[in-house]
Amino acid sequence: MGKKILFCASTISHINNFHLPYLKAFHEQGYEVWVAANKSESILYADHVVALPLSKKLMSFQNVKAIFAAKKLLKDQNFDIISTHTTLASAVIRAAIMLIHRKPKVFCTVHGYLFNENDGIKKWIYLLPEKICAHVTNVLMVMNHEDYDIAEKHKLYRDKLYYINGMGIDLSKFKPVLQEERISARREKGFAEEDFLFVYAAEFSKRKNQSLLIHAFANVREQIPNAKLLLAGDGALLEECKLLTKGLHVEKQILFLGYVEDMRKLYSACNVCVTTSRIEGLPFNVMEAMACGLPVIASDIKGHRELVEEGKTGLLFDLKSHDELEDRIIDLVNDSEKAKMLGNKGREQVEQFHIQNIFTKIMNCYELDKG
Repeated sequence: MGKKILFCASTISHINNFHLPYLKAFHEQGYEVWVAANKSESILYADHVVALPLSKKLMSFQNVKAIFAAKKLLKDQNFDIISTHTTLASAVIRAAIMLIHRKPKVFCTVHGYLFNENDGIKKWIYLLPEKICAHVTNVLMVMNHEDYDIAEKHKLYRDKLYYINGMGIDLSKFKPVLQEERISARREKGFAEEDFLFVYAAEFSKRKNQSLLIHAFANVREQIPNAKLLLAGDGALLEECKLLTKGLHVEKQILFLGYVEDMRKLYSACNVCVTTSRIEGLPFNVMEAMACGLPVIASDIKGHRELVEEGKTGLLFDLKSHDELEDRIIDLVNDSEKAKMLGNKGREQVEQFHIQNIFTKIMNCYELDKG
């Protein structure tokens, strides 16, 4: 009987965006590759894709149904290895594993704990499920040093804990933008050469915190009349953010682009990447922007601190200080040399996250622990 591996994530898009090289590697090693996510559709290198009835609300009864659906899948297929990703899918699958007798080897990749060590009751809401699941988590991989400290302190794994530099970014795809390319991209999108374009690509949610950026941009618009903010993505709070923009009378300065398929092309037109996220693991949108040579303004949180060193590879601001964010926005519009320096240093910083440097290390985490 051949070996089987199951990759799990909350969404199909997560698998397609981050894990195809790893699916391919296991497929080439002779594994029968399965994927479980929110829906069933064809995925490259996957032999089977199974839909689980997952709900974004962690405490939803729908996720109880997902646990029992996962339990049936696990019993029927007798997987040798389980590779879990994203908070929700990892919790559901590991809960299902606790309900079966023959337990596969579990490799859980943390794409960012949704809490900090000092978060009080919120911390325990998310930490308790992790502690419960720890005894079926053979190997844990985390993407920033603060999550590593959390996992180590609370022993959120059974056998081994690894720090990894994310899943890897393809730097042959995301590369610095030449001036002629920027001019061409702007012209194609209808922007003038003198426009100064900020970009934030993220799902519209409380965690990604676009409303803070919209307020900040409204407050500084008179000081930077040639600046525009491009918001890429969709999500539950999209319409709310559009209404906020209208209420602040900045519809001409803040543009909503919807879901953007080709982010490299969008970055080509922009001057600065900005993110106001409340919590992150290792944000791919920031890495992509840095790889394209864009300077970054980021909230001073874990995950961002892994990528951005204040004043050297980007600018950080305190989420509690709106003035700090506004000052950094104005600063980079008015200081082109500083913006250029930060963009160049940021590009150098992101080299260590190249998939060519990361792929082997992650596969070795599986190889070394394959029983």
